[in-house]
Amino acid sequence: MIQYLDFKDARCKDCYKCLRECPVKAIKVVDHHAKIIDSRCILCGHCTEVCPQNAKSVHSERQEVERLLAGGKVIASVAPSFVSSFGLQDFNVMRLALGRLGFADAEETSIGAREVTAQYKKLLEGHTFQNFITSCCPAVNTMIALYYPKALQYLAPVDSPMVAHAKMIRKKHPDAKVVFIGPCIAKKREARESGVVDGVLTFEDLSAMFADKGVDPAAIARIPVKEGGSANRAKYYPISRGVIKSFDSYVDGYEFVAVDGAAKCKEVLENIESLSGMFIEMNSCDSACVNGPCSLALKAGALKANADIRQYVQKDLSEHAAAPYEPAQDIDFTCIHERKRTEDFTPTDRQLREILAKTGKTKPEDMLNCGACGYNTCLEKAWAVANGYANIEMCVPFMRERAESMSYEIIRTSPNGIVLLDNDLNIAEINEKAMQLLGIRDYDVKGKGIFHYFNPTDFVLAQNDNKNLYNKKVYLEKTGSYIELTIIVLKDHKGTYAVMKDITQETKSEEQLDKVKLETLATTDEVIKKQMRVAQEIASLLGETTAETKVALLKLKKTLQDGEGNK
Repeated sequence: MIQYLDFKDARCKDCYKCLRECPVKAIKVVDHHAKIIDSRCILCGHCTEVCPQNAKSVHSERQEVERLLAGGKVIASVAPSFVSSFGLQDFNVMRLALGRLGFADAEETSIGAREVTAQYKKLLEGHTFQNFITSCCPAVNTMIALYYPKALQYLAPVDSPMVAHAKMIRKKHPDAKVVFIGPCIAKKREARESGVVDGVLTFEDLSAMFADKGVDPAAIARIPVKEGGSANRAKYYPISRGVIKSFDSYVDGYEFVAVDGAAKCKEVLENIESLSGMFIEMNSCDSACVNGPCSLALKAGALKANADIRQYVQKDLSEHAAAPYEPAQDIDFTCIHERKRTEDFTPTDRQLREILAKTGKTKPEDMLNCGACGYNTCLEKAWAVANGYANIEMCVPFMRERAESMSYEIIRTSPNGIVLLDNDLNIAEINEKAMQLLGIRDYDVKGKGIFHYFNPTDFVLAQNDNKNLYNKKVYLEKTGSYIELTIIVLKDHKGTYAVMKDITQETKSEEQLDKVKLETLATTDEVIKKQMRVAQEIASLLGETTAETKVALLKLKKTLQDGEGNK
């Protein structure tokens, strides 16, 4: 299956803007990234327009078309909105530019649009439709087929201009391939389902091909070509009320109105059975096709684009005489719009209640329906969770409440004292451990200055210097406690918070150890002194004995010497 539209993961994470804006909620969130649900998507492309990261990824058929161009005769069917996207007022310039890319020929899709208008008028004149919805916008057609099957009876059983024109080209050139060029993503799926269109290029694709081949349509010399035929009011198609303007006269019994934008189309379709006698021109894009998701961005946007189309059609009407249109012969432009179904799972009421309960929604008043998750109601979100399109964590109020609850519980049960101060050094939050360390007995201290309970000098210095303080040892005289104080300055001048680690026991143990060491040293010193005294006394005694012995021995020696001499 071709993925016509998706998002680039690298630039998409936890945003939900595309989901909020999607008219049919055809987006799921997988691993924090948005993904298109093919079976639900109508390919209106609105999600790509609102994405703040421009993360759209549109399937390109450029390579396939280039292979067609290299292999044979290819004729382009160019949407009338080329006028506004490429800033041209002459289709012959576009034809020449496409010729340089290898196209055998090019025609305006408005040729098929004129036939579609003729078919509409013929059906309206039969007065068999209570209401009549145009079938030009494939995104609207898919929306009706998927989500509003009761409106299928009002959807015109007529081909879109693209398909009608392709049939006309194929009849005239049986050997040719047909490639549609326009600003629409939904045309890609319609072309493949039609079986008569061989490829689709967006204006973005065409612009890239021109750039790569060095083709500048604006620089191509304008060759005046006088085309035959009558004026074609169907060139109005790409602007709001363009289909209505393509009628040369209106059919009595119907009020002709235009509805632009998928959200407005939904509103009409939801109430279609209450309407009667309405011809409704529907476009999924605001301001119609000139504002398609793959149109080229120009200055002044849709307003300027609208004016460009009007100028272009007025020029055509002034250069060609009005004449009755001769419908194409032997071509069936009938299109039967069949009911389509999504792959959605329908959860039971019990399953929905269980999912809602996981986010704390058990009572009607719990259903905030804030839309932050991208879904309009909490019940829709529960349905998406049941289908695997969303997850519980997408509920912002629930996650915030859970985060705050967890933060509170962590602070409350922390073994450390925690104090949060505002810029004026008033207590914003404080846990029981901090109150115990600081000796605070007041029931409610929030809003009171920290200086009532603690020397604020360190807080003031940290705040003024915008510098954190780490692990400063502080003695709390009131409670006789010792703490390691860490002060963190919050960003954007939102205050400070302090962590007070109770080190009283460790400090007292250290003091006790120091006392023991000192006593041991004193005892050791005393022992040494005593030992020294003993040693000295022994030495003294030894000294006296030695002296006496020496005297005695000298006397003995002398006596012996004297005895030898007398002999």
